[in-house]
Amino acid sequence: MTMATPIILLISAPSGGGKTTVCSALLAANAGLRRVVTCTTRLPRPGEQDGVDYHFFTPEDFARRSGAGEFLEHATVYGRSYGTLKSSVLDLLAAGNDVLLNIDVQGAASVRKVATSDPVLSGALVTVFLTPPTLAELESRLRGRGADAEEVVLRRLAEARAEAARWTEFDYLVVSGARADDSRRMQAIHDAERLRRSRARFELAA
Repeated sequence: MTMATPIILLISAPSGGGKTTVCSALLAANAGLRRVVTCTTRLPRPGEQDGVDYHFFTPEDFARRSGAGEFLEHATVYGRSYGTLKSSVLDLLAAGNDVLLNIDVQGAASVRKVATSDPVLSGALVTVFLTPPTLAELESRLRGRGADAEEVVLRRLAEARAEAARWTEFDYLVVSGARADDSRRMQAIHDAERLRRSRARFELAA
């Protein structure tokens, strides 16, 4: 009988790099893969449920948890805080689930740092950097969305250049192409990591 200990698959990409599409495909294709419900200090939008879409915290509660070291990573965006609770990840792993994290490069660095002092996290963590082959391709994707002002596009391109220079911090590099190819490569990484000898629990059947 063969079993595998769960993994944390952390995917980072520049804005417009395609990680949301890839993550959605992975979740749809893998019943044992779960996303983490993240935390935020923003107010719920119509239809959002606490504990399902986000964990909605007051700024004071978020700051208290941050000070206690409860987050794997957290950031403040436009005055609202967002973060991933370490306990949420550990609970999913303990239940036998693989965990999918969709986090930016700075957040990935924070997760790696926390994992160095936790053997469960360090043993489970697998990091992937997803990026278009060129800045021109990324610019085309950002402009194709038609959702951002010019100054936002230029800022995101500058950030992408800095983020791409840090690809060597990750276990895997996936240079983005067609969506189907990106999803296939990510699935191959997920499958290969679950087959690692260090994660296997095997007993030859009688």
